Amino acid sequence: MAVLKTILTVVFILISIGLTVIVLMQEGKSAGLGTISGAADTYWGKNKGRSREGVMVKITRVLVILFLVIAAVLNIGSL
Repeated sequence: MAVLKTILTVVFILISIGLTVIVLMQEGKSAGLGTISGAADTYWGKNKGRSREGVMVKITRVLVILFLVIAAVLNIGSL
């Protein structure tokens, strides 16, 4: 059981580092005044899920879910 806890702790630390790096690499979500006039409906706005930013958002979501699950498992295991 101690080996599993050690492995989960190492994975938890790696996910924490990866999550920090991915969040810092993302651009800010402030679209500026372009959204008021509808200028956000460009090609990049419609296909954002396929762009680099869209992929980074998906990776962020997966890492956050893994982070929360492993944190809960490690917390339950320490009781």
